[in-house]
Amino acid sequence: MPADRRRALWSAPLATLLLVTGCASMPDTGSVEKVTESPRTDAESQVRIIGVKPQKDDDPMAVVHGFLEATTSDEANYDTARLYLAKETAKEWNPEAGITVLTGSPLLRFVNRREPAPDASAQIDLSGDKAAAVDSKHAYKPDKEAYHATFSLKKERGQWRIKDLPNGLVFSQPDFQRVYRSVNMYYFAATADPDVLVPDPVYLRKGIDPIKSAVRSLLDGPTDWLSPVVASRIPEGTTLAGIELGDTDRLRVRLNGLGGTPERQCEWMAAQVLRTVQEEAATKVKFVELADENDKDACALTERQAREYDPLRAFDAADKLFFVDAEHRLRSLEQQGGGAVQVPGPFGDGRVGLRYVAVRSDGKAAAGVRRDGKALYLADFQDGAELGKPVLTSKAAKPDDGLAQPSWDGLGDLWVADRDPKNARLLVLRDGQQITVDVPDLAKGRVQALRVAPDGARIALLVREGDRTVLQLGRVERRQRHGDPEISVKDLRQVAPQLEDVAAASWAGLSRLLVVGQESEGVRQMQYVDTDGSMPFAPTLPAISGVNAVATSPDQAQPILADTSEGIYQLPPDANWKRVAPKGSSFPVYPG
Repeated sequence: MPADRRRALWSAPLATLLLVTGCASMPDTGSVEKVTESPRTDAESQVRIIGVKPQKDDDPMAVVHGFLEATTSDEANYDTARLYLAKETAKEWNPEAGITVLTGSPLLRFVNRREPAPDASAQIDLSGDKAAAVDSKHAYKPDKEAYHATFSLKKERGQWRIKDLPNGLVFSQPDFQRVYRSVNMYYFAATADPDVLVPDPVYLRKGIDPIKSAVRSLLDGPTDWLSPVVASRIPEGTTLAGIELGDTDRLRVRLNGLGGTPERQCEWMAAQVLRTVQEEAATKVKFVELADENDKDACALTERQAREYDPLRAFDAADKLFFVDAEHRLRSLEQQGGGAVQVPGPFGDGRVGLRYVAVRSDGKAAAGVRRDGKALYLADFQDGAELGKPVLTSKAAKPDDGLAQPSWDGLGDLWVADRDPKNARLLVLRDGQQITVDVPDLAKGRVQALRVAPDGARIALLVREGDRTVLQLGRVERRQRHGDPEISVKDLRQVAPQLEDVAAASWAGLSRLLVVGQESEGVRQMQYVDTDGSMPFAPTLPAISGVNAVATSPDQAQPILADTSEGIYQLPPDANWKRVAPKGSSFPVYPG
């Protein structure tokens, strides 16, 4: 069978783009055939792949191969892929039902085959190891298990066609990464005051009306995992009537059923649209207009006005760096040069021998854990500030079993874990209150460290399970019961399943984490992971040895900080590691 099962709109050789397929004549021996793919090159991001129609007298194996290849093309409605299906099947097949992502190339083999007309039939089994599943709302979830599917074929007008197959799509990981990209949808935190936007990452196809597809996905509402803690201000059932991106930075979106929407709600809707499309537009959109289906103006919102809903707005001091020096005092480091300076107040003058610290989002106060891990203090950064009594204590016998490093969210809550084996607990401190957080999925695991997202709706937990530590993401649910606040962390999911053991993690943006860990029989390294567990297209970080902890700013333009055995190192964008604090210093932090 011809090797060029796809055609590309590109003048360069196409060998690196093609799936190698089998012979035109396939015996019914049940042998396995591997569908292979080639490495992706930088040039391929400029290539538009279109499907190739079935060839005359293709055998069943060639038909299934051709169908799988055609589903990876840049066609909005999978028109070519449907040509490989029987007439009625082509009408019923739903490619939007979800995606099965395999670790490698799928394996195809004949199950049986009958040639004599009119009952000619064949069955081909597709198998592989799953890496992830993407549901009908485009949400990605790691999923490691064996996968099997059966394609049934019949002859239609003398040609083999697929008459029965699973709904949805099947991709190898390389093809999935080539065809799809991760995009954040934005919804409002359901219980936050003031209003805060929360990112909800989904996977959408590249190159096919990216702004339009992002808006349509936004209108569909949040993913199942995040929906209990967020709300869309866009009424259910709202559909897209049209979209226009001007030559400048202005986007006009027409929505069916928008007429009569209150102005304030319309502005909330515009904020969701603006923040979502800003990640998609080649020219950054700074102004969104919403109109009804008749093109009648409803409201408009600028980028500056939308900042009111940005979860990072509370992090005014996000460009300041802090660390604990060798004498267990808190110091700050200005990025524009100069040495480290002692912060004013009891955390800087040595009255509290610090083990861990978390600086409040405004950079004017901090929470600090004493060296023995038994006491947590709050202190302002002011000369002469008093050191009050501990706001929390632990009865743990060992420092490593005491209080973990605290974390502030953008709503003003302080989170901390007590690792005492006899009384392990997760707590939130708010206005003098201690709120015990329920974590029903924790089972026998114990929280070793935590980082809460700036929006307060999600939390990253390092959980000790037996002799290994894993990174899990939880959904933060808040409510009032009989006038008292209740907080729980639910639906924990592992977000770095490829790592055998995780040593540290830090939020590196709104839906991405920088993780320190090691794969099975590997060495400890740093890598980015998205909150849905997928691996982002992020730059490879320069190697550095002996990393114990990392700190990243909510502002991704700020440098990475690494706590190593040789001191604290800083990695600015487009530069290399540079030591900024001497050996013995530890636990660098940004506000948050």
